Amino acid sequence: MSDTINLLKECDAGIKMGIAAIDDVIEHVQNEEFKSKLINYKKDYNYLQDEIQGLLNKYDKEGKEPNPIAKGMAKMKTGIKLTFNESDNTIADLMTEGCNMGVKSLNKYLNDYKEANDEAKTLAKKLIRLMDNQEFDIRKYL
Repeated sequence: MSDTINLLKECDAGIKMGIAAIDDVIEHVQNEEFKSKLINYKKDYNYLQDEIQGLLNKYDKEGKEPNPIAKGMAKMKTGIKLTFNESDNTIADLMTEGCNMGVKSLNKYLNDYKEANDEAKTLAKKLIRLMDNQEFDIRKYL
């Protein structure tokens, strides 16, 4: 059961990082289609987060906050890059990089928490697909 809870918590933290990243850049996005895509991905993250929290509630567990150092560094990097080049290209670069890091981390957690139940693994894989799709969708803004 601990692998299931740990995997769900890591997924929750990853979602929170994704939502925070979108929140950090959305006001700077100039292309309306790009902005709309990010808003829709944020909705998808929120929906998946509700599913994950629902499972955690079954075990009387809370989600997990992202590592504060990682979150702070990501926010700082975003701020610095946008200060020097506030363009959709820069935002797409930041977002695709974040998606790639998220996919890499989640695949590692799937391998680390092999004993997680199928429901938790399915949600982790859904999150990986969501990040993959987001990364693919916004490449055209690079």
